[in-house]
Amino acid sequence: MSPVDGATATLTIDLGALAANYRLLKARLRPGCQCGAVVKADAYGLGLGPVARRLVQEGCGHFFVATLDEAVALRNALGRGGGQGGREGEAGGTIYVLLGAKPDNATDLAELGFIPVLNSREQIELWRKEAAERGGPLPAIVHVDTGMNRLGLEASDLDWIAQEPDALAGLELRFVMSHLACADEPGHPLNQRQLDAFTVARAKFPAVPASLSNSGGILLGQAYHFDLVRPGIALYGGNPLAQGPNSFSEVVQLQARIVQVREIDTPQAVGYGATHRVSGPCRIATVPVGYADGYLRSLSNRGTASVAGVRAPLVGRVSMDLITLDVTAVPPGHARPGAVVNLMGGGVDLDDMARDAGTISYEILTRLGPRLKRTYVN
Repeated sequence: MSPVDGATATLTIDLGALAANYRLLKARLRPGCQCGAVVKADAYGLGLGPVARRLVQEGCGHFFVATLDEAVALRNALGRGGGQGGREGEAGGTIYVLLGAKPDNATDLAELGFIPVLNSREQIELWRKEAAERGGPLPAIVHVDTGMNRLGLEASDLDWIAQEPDALAGLELRFVMSHLACADEPGHPLNQRQLDAFTVARAKFPAVPASLSNSGGILLGQAYHFDLVRPGIALYGGNPLAQGPNSFSEVVQLQARIVQVREIDTPQAVGYGATHRVSGPCRIATVPVGYADGYLRSLSNRGTASVAGVRAPLVGRVSMDLITLDVTAVPPGHARPGAVVNLMGGGVDLDDMARDAGTISYEILTRLGPRLKRTYVN
């Protein structure tokens, strides 16, 4: 893989690796559990259309986005099948909106056939009202908070549902769900507490299928799988565990070409703010990628690239359009103007890059900017 002519940098997305990750996740599931996919934020920055279409080819029938706009974009990418399908292998599948129904989007959600995740009593009542106005039931997911204290029904809301016979009138519940807070740490005690709380909560929704696990939750074991799992980062090659080896295939590779190499043989500074000083003879390569492309400024003096298989540390600050690499250890014939540099993938691990930046792989991927030329293989 190499940068496309005319682009300062190229993001290559391996859809074959994406598909392999999806199949690996499915193979871990308990019998009868379906594997959905979280494709919010433009499929974590990798391109909603190509990613979702490939997942449909793999039999994915459940897609989760954050907003109504993302749902519309996904249905447009999948074609007319995108809506309220939902059986694995069904063209288009079902599209769920994680942020739920709101006064400014409920009518559009219903008219366009998207399914909201109802995160509060207010959202339930709003969706009930929408169903009543339409004269028939509307599908929904009910989200129960089991210890994350972010979104989801509280204990008092569950009491209200138990005591009010018509609390869910007009709703066709597809799933009851919750979300794990610490699934990336398998030994964290909150995982078991949330599983126990979810088991109790779902008993208030007899015969309704259940969904709990994200990528990390899938790896916690079949007790966490229930009827539907919602992987995200593992699909895109990130490690869903905070520590330990990554069993998922690399999906993303970011490459650029060196535009200039400078020979320095006296003590001098490199980049804005003179934050890096050269103490002896070295070669500095300038590469046209910067924070305007989503290459994080926090990688200044901490990031790493790979040039011809040789590690090249990032020296100086990341600027808007450029970074500088110390290529002293790279044979001169391989570190010259026009030579390809791997900035992510191809020897630069995504999760190592995130740690260097003081963040997580999710942010690295979702920050990737529109200036990067996206190309798809397999």
